[in-house]
Amino acid sequence: MHTLPTYSTFIMKTLKPSLLLLLLATATMLPLSAQDVRHDKAVMIEPKNEFLDSLKALLPRFEKPAKETKKRIGVDFSAMRLPSSTAEFATVWHFPPVSQAFSGMCWCFSATSFFESEIVRITGRKIKLSEVFTVYWEYVEKARRFVHERGNSAFGQGSEANAVPRVWKTYGIVPADAYTGLIGKQPVHDHDIMFGEMQHYLKTVKETDAWDEDAVIATIRAIMNRYLGAPPERFTVDGKPMTPREYLTNIVRLNLDDYVDLMSLMEQPYFERVEQEEPDNWWHSRDYCNVPLDLFMSTIKNAVRKGFSVAIGGDTSEPGLDGHAGVAVVPTFDIPSSYIDESARNFRFRNGTTGDDHGIHIVGYKQDGAKDWFLVKDSGSGSRNNSHPGYFFFHEDYVKLKMLNVMVHKDAAKEVLEKMKK
Repeated sequence: MHTLPTYSTFIMKTLKPSLLLLLLATATMLPLSAQDVRHDKAVMIEPKNEFLDSLKALLPRFEKPAKETKKRIGVDFSAMRLPSSTAEFATVWHFPPVSQAFSGMCWCFSATSFFESEIVRITGRKIKLSEVFTVYWEYVEKARRFVHERGNSAFGQGSEANAVPRVWKTYGIVPADAYTGLIGKQPVHDHDIMFGEMQHYLKTVKETDAWDEDAVIATIRAIMNRYLGAPPERFTVDGKPMTPREYLTNIVRLNLDDYVDLMSLMEQPYFERVEQEEPDNWWHSRDYCNVPLDLFMSTIKNAVRKGFSVAIGGDTSEPGLDGHAGVAVVPTFDIPSSYIDESARNFRFRNGTTGDDHGIHIVGYKQDGAKDWFLVKDSGSGSRNNSHPGYFFFHEDYVKLKMLNVMVHKDAAKEVLEKMKK
């Protein structure tokens, strides 16, 4: 029986050996945009976080010996063409990264950084804002809802980016030097013990049916005041006394209604405002514009190209995200690039392998063929162990598969808002 030669056989027979060797060598260093011809290797890695260890040395509560850790699966990056420097990226203005240390404040650090960049973009003024002030009042509101729902409301350290403008509308905001949340000679943020006390107290409230809202909030505030200090009711800016609400109105001067939250999950109707069903969305916000994945991604890509930054949240517990390499990719042993779509994304959300772990801030981009890399400002300790401390390089595929929500200025989401109206 006569058979046609395969394409690979044809290539082997017709190409000169020297040219064939060149093609094979080149294929091993293909950019991530050519995922389908790559075959990434997994490696076993012993978890290390040197930056976090250096912070532990500053705090007496970490005198106990560290527990033995198991190795985790990671990626062999040696054959990948990766960005090597933040200088390769076109960026928007932003303050340098700040560590959240031992706290769950990533949602506030990332969103606050986003709004600081927005102030510069809109007004040209550089204002460093207090993250801890927002976190303080967010805990108060969490405790309030815990009472209203008789304990059937999440009380955790996490929250969402859109909690920041919600808190500011009620309580205002203060500059960073007016409220640091660091008492005495405390070197870094350390909220674990404080949070544990609040959590234990609310558990007791539930067990004893002690649903006195004023008493509960007073106790929660007393705990926080002991660890963070009481937030200022008045402070001085340029010689003028000011309240937090006056500072928001007269100095920050952002229209907080100009910001849009996007998500993309096929399990809910597209072009409707829906709830992101995550514990950190503890107040069950239904402000998320649910859009198809292609529009979700094009909004992010177009935003950074037009000089906007993006607050973004999603999953950061994947083998392709490595703090020492400082990159986040989707390896082919997870899923090849061409298979990343709405189904793959929703499948991982529904089976629990994608969660809303971490809030970060996209401050730049770099085009690599048909795909982009994003420069991500990160307050987490994992970002501090590489050659570009405080930043990650996120490949577009990682954002497409694993990041759940974004917050952008409405001018960066005009196509979304037009389709939402229809």
